[in-house]
Amino acid sequence: MPTKKVALVTGGTGGIGTAICQSLSTSGFHVVAGSSNDEKASKWKAAQKEQGFGFDTCTVNVADFDSCTRAILDVEEILGPIEVLVNTAGITADSTLKRMPQDVWQRVIDVNLSGTFNMCRNVIESMLKQKSGRIINISSINGEKGQFGQVNYAASKAGIHGLTMSLAQEVASKGITVNTISPGYIATEMVMAVPEDIKNKIIAQIPVGRLGKPSEIARIVEFLASEDAGYITGSNISANGGQHMHH
Repeated sequence: MPTKKVALVTGGTGGIGTAICQSLSTSGFHVVAGSSNDEKASKWKAAQKEQGFGFDTCTVNVADFDSCTRAILDVEEILGPIEVLVNTAGITADSTLKRMPQDVWQRVIDVNLSGTFNMCRNVIESMLKQKSGRIINISSINGEKGQFGQVNYAASKAGIHGLTMSLAQEVASKGITVNTISPGYIATEMVMAVPEDIKNKIIAQIPVGRLGKPSEIARIVEFLASEDAGYITGSNISANGGQHMHH
């Protein structure tokens, strides 16, 4: 039997990350979830096993280039080349620019934008060698339209798509695609914990009248990771229920 292709998902133990891991596993990939927290990762892995998913995990601090190098070398050594990289890891640290300390700006840029570079940089050589690969970067609606109190987050998420478009052009002739997905408000634990009145205000701005499901983002990842998506590269797929539409 052929060995399963390997997919590595950073932020794989989060709400959207978990759905992505499950979706890729169902479509036949050997999935490794990257997490910065060992304890959280082992609890997550056990909970997933109870649901019938056999995931591997790896410890990676995406903001640290050397940590990314080590994690990817470990995965490649044990499981073989990474066919699919999904960059889901991300943080927020909201405040207006007037009140934002420089280190709060930097921390969000380091994880969200530099973290995406660090992971891409460390997988790209082996993808080029094998002349195949899929890189899928998770951005955000707020990287497309901006958001009050999120200059750091919006800049990092807009930057991700700039990286995507440029890298897509560099590697297209080698059978590698690079795409962005920009989710709107998704019903993860984090969003569901928002007070009811604020949540209702958010939903009132979404034309389809509800929050998105993590599985709806995961299905886009599953498609972009497939053989059928070979002609799509450098794209940004907005999945936001119509909350933000642009040409």
